[in-house]
Amino acid sequence: MSSCLYLNYQKLNKMSTIEFNEMVVNNSDYLKPFAFTLTRDNETAKDLLQETLYRAIANRDKYHVGTNIKAWLYTIMRNIFINNYRRKAKQNTIFDATPNDFLINYQQVTTDNGAESGIMLKEIQQAIHLLPEIFKKPFMLYFEGYKYHEISDMLAEPLGTIKSRIHFARKLLKEQIQRN
Repeated sequence: MSSCLYLNYQKLNKMSTIEFNEMVVNNSDYLKPFAFTLTRDNETAKDLLQETLYRAIANRDKYHVGTNIKAWLYTIMRNIFINNYRRKAKQNTIFDATPNDFLINYQQVTTDNGAESGIMLKEIQQAIHLLPEIFKKPFMLYFEGYKYHEISDMLAEPLGTIKSRIHFARKLLKEQIQRN
């Protein structure tokens, strides 16, 4: 392609800054609901829209005539939102640089009150024994380490029923222990 033809081709595929800016501003109304959908906050949505329009105008040279301007603007907005989200997530990471003073007394020895532990264990075992059989059997299997779907297979009951019975057994045990 000769240089003269190439320059004419470029002129046809370029638009003036004013035309581009008008096109961006005319399509900005379509971006407002999308900005609110992303942010769920009116003020943050306005900031996101403003940043999107700024970036679009600042990167005018990256827009190719004929490209869907709405899709181009939506992509810019989505990328800004994602980058801001990632930046905020990094900022919310807490680095604990405090000295570990709690380790000063680390070597202290504590003793358990065996009698109190024994009484609690007896209360729990008694409460389990008082559970209706329909709840006790799935609960004990779960307590022994079986997974919900394994218990469901063993007892030939639906998975939801097993989960419900184990939940209800926990609830009954909690109530029984709190009464004592």
